[in-house]
Amino acid sequence: MNQLSARQLLVVAIFGLVGWALCGAIMFIGMEVASMETTLITHAVGAPIIFTTISWIYFTRFGYTKPLPTAIVFVAIVVLVDFFLVALVINQSLEMFESLIGTWIPWALIFLSTYLTGLVVESRSARMREA
Repeated sequence: MNQLSARQLLVVAIFGLVGWALCGAIMFIGMEVASMETTLITHAVGAPIIFTTISWIYFTRFGYTKPLPTAIVFVAIVVLVDFFLVALVINQSLEMFESLIGTWIPWALIFLSTYLTGLVVESRSARMREA
């Protein structure tokens, strides 16, 4: 596998950060206008939709990385920003990690939606090359 250039690595990271920011917007706006339970459910539903869309754009336009490494990088970015920025700086508490629906399920769905979207785009591209 070819080594990624700094630009390519930056593109992957930016896509992961954009996904995190959109998920963060769901949480921020949701906590202002709805109950925490409704916000967490909306976030758990929205996170895979957001990352499916972002992944589709990334894989069809750039596709510098395969589906598995991309899913790992996207989730790693989300986990790291959630831990270092949201938990430690904003919340000043690790309590958010006690919530299955607030963190663990969205993280799993982000991984799955990114990975599966990558597989679909790869398969589609392969079929188009064969035709």
